[in-house]
Amino acid sequence: MPGRGDARRERLERARLYVVTGARKAEDDLPAFLEAVLEAGADIIQLREKDAEAGDILRWSEVFRAAADRHGALFVVNDRADLAVASGADGVHLGQNDLPASWARRLVGPDVIIGLSTHSTAEFDAGDREADYLCVGPLYATPTKPGRPATGLEIVTHAAARLETGRERRPWFAIGGIDGASLPGVVAAGAERIVVVRAAAGADPSASVRLLLAGLAGSPVS
Repeated sequence: MPGRGDARRERLERARLYVVTGARKAEDDLPAFLEAVLEAGADIIQLREKDAEAGDILRWSEVFRAAADRHGALFVVNDRADLAVASGADGVHLGQNDLPASWARRLVGPDVIIGLSTHSTAEFDAGDREADYLCVGPLYATPTKPGRPATGLEIVTHAAARLETGRERRPWFAIGGIDGASLPGVVAAGAERIVVVRAAAGADPSASVRLLLAGLAGSPVS
């Protein structure tokens, strides 16, 4: 029987759509929002609240954990390996300037998934081997990453080629300004999995997720 870490990584391999959100304090609709995107087919949900205190993150994490469990999805905490463990999250996502994945692995143990952001082909190629998945981008300028220059689609083409030739075997996700309009070009460049923030945060999150999944439908997961 597969262990917890194996089961999480199997779900990660099948994942196509990854939704990142804050606690939606202004909208005051976090449970309903998570239910909408997960019911529509999102595979991974990430809690991203850069400036929140630990107690708040743990409180919000209870909502994320319960929603993910209802739908068989993965729940990831941004940045904080310690809070990923404390909250019972499936994973932690790290940036280039966060705790290195090799050190995070010592904190979270073998069963917690680690994700890593990469912003260039060199960073993608050098991605810490303790990371279970990589993100590439931001492909387009986005207010969720102020000051971070857009990479364009070259990094997607590069990542797809690395996967096809076997030089990279980990799942990777394209991120940054992806929406229904830009998705066809992202898929054509070789992306099979995407991360979205604003594209799922509008008036009808469920419809937005279904639209994105339809756009990914012609891109078979390796």
